Amino acid sequence: MSIPQIEIAGRRIARDAPPYIIAELSANHNGDLETALRLVEAAKEAGADAIKMQTYRPDTITLNSDAEEFRIHGGLWDGRTLYDLYREAHTPWEWHKPLFERARELDIPIFSSPFDTTAVDLLEDLGAPAYKIASFEAVDLPLIEYVAATGKPMIISTGMADEEEIREAIDAARGAGCTQLAVLHCVSGYPAPAEDYNLRTLADMRERFGLVTGLSDHTLDNTTAIASVVLGASLIEKHFTLDRSGGGPDDSFSLEPADLAALCRDSKTAWRALGEVDYGRKSSEQGNAQFRRSLYFVKPLRRGDTLTADAVRSVRPGYGLAPKHLKAVLGRTLSRDVDANTPVDWDAVDP
Repeated sequence: MSIPQIEIAGRRIARDAPPYIIAELSANHNGDLETALRLVEAAKEAGADAIKMQTYRPDTITLNSDAEEFRIHGGLWDGRTLYDLYREAHTPWEWHKPLFERARELDIPIFSSPFDTTAVDLLEDLGAPAYKIASFEAVDLPLIEYVAATGKPMIISTGMADEEEIREAIDAARGAGCTQLAVLHCVSGYPAPAEDYNLRTLADMRERFGLVTGLSDHTLDNTTAIASVVLGASLIEKHFTLDRSGGGPDDSFSLEPADLAALCRDSKTAWRALGEVDYGRKSSEQGNAQFRRSLYFVKPLRRGDTLTADAVRSVRPGYGLAPKHLKAVLGRTLSRDVDANTPVDWDAVDP
């Protein structure tokens, strides 16, 4: 059975390739284009494989209403209206071109989560190499179909979605022509506690849906993300900021540059450590094999002497017979003289 895979800007993404790390800029520009550009540069320096944005205006994602159902209750943004939050958090559309240009200068792929069809049109004009469907939009099947029609790779985040909704999103994408599809296990809490992630779900998703599978991680450190690699995560998405104390809507649960660099390094180390099933001696062990235990003569003996328990011991190093042969040699007579502190071998004992 072939391994599911997708390709973004020439980079193959699959279980048998190093994990693909996506730095999510989100709202962490805090309303300043220069900060947004520095985020692109810092993500590249940290070793991220790609940069992701979010493409919406407040009026393309919600309605300008003070009604109770448009207010946020609890969490980081308690009491704010959706329109007010998204007005602060959105990345102005006129910033997209300079951000894409900076990423291309640095040779790092950049793509985005569109939140309506006009956002897709903008991103198509900019030559986005892929698309990400945000968790809250995974139920927007017309949007998924519109993205699928571009023919670009698509990543669908599954926070809050049940199995039926995930299948509907996958079917919509495939039915509209998407041939390169990945899904991300996600918990849409900001931040999300590690215990909510139930990472065993990720392995089940991979088997259940037969797709490239990864993790959109909203926990506060890298532990959950690195653990996901062991369960087969091929992509990892993390929010990224220059300063976690910067005061922006997403800063407090985002990685700073040193943390992102650690994620890029450590996730790939975890992937390499998985390797394959192998009970053989490893290259790094070859030099130490001599220090395993073996049988040694511990006193001088003459030809014809009988080997007794006080004459042979299991010690390091490993140049003598293996300790499992101790019972077999005890009670035998020597076929030649031996010195103390020399290895036991079959030639020294009579059959």
